Amino acid sequence: MNSESGRVSDLAHAAWRKPRRSAGNGECVEVADGFPGAVPVRDSKNPGLALVLPTPAWTTFIDHLKH
Repeated sequence: MNSESGRVSDLAHAAWRKPRRSAGNGECVEVADGFPGAVPVRDSKNPGLALVLPTPAWTTFIDHLKH
């Protein structure tokens, strides 16, 4: 990723969000926007660690969850 689009090293400053359908019990997956070509994902209970997935892999994962 280039400096204009955000870098994985910028995750400390990422704006994390929880899904709209979050159960509200604190057990959520959070994602960060602003990383073209990648989707950073983390566990809200352990926010110090993140998994950065290529966007197509994330899209496939979400599509499988919907079906």
